Amino acid sequence: MKKYHKVKDIQFTEKTLIINIDGKSYEFDLINISKRLAKASVKEREVFKISPSGYGIHWPLLDEDLSIDGLLGVKHSPKPKEEFSQY
Repeated sequence: MKKYHKVKDIQFTEKTLIINIDGKSYEFDLINISKRLAKASVKEREVFKISPSGYGIHWPLLDEDLSIDGLLGVKHSPKPKEEFSQY
C-alpha cells in the first residue's frame, strides 16, 4: 500500500487542530476545516482513526472525515484523457 503521508501527534485546543504531517507541525482553525469538529466535545474529538495510507483521518463518533491533502491545500490535476483512436 502506498503511504501518502505520515500523520501523528493529533491534538486539539478549544479552537484549533494541531497535527504533525510528514515531520512538520501544522495548526488549523477548526471552524475553517470542519464545523462538526468545531462543535464537538473533547470525547468526540479524541476518538479518531488515521487511514493506513496516511491519506485521511476519520472521527467515527462524528461521522467526519478530513483528507490530509485537503488540509494542506494539495490539488491534484486530472489525468489527461487519452485520445480515442478511430477505426
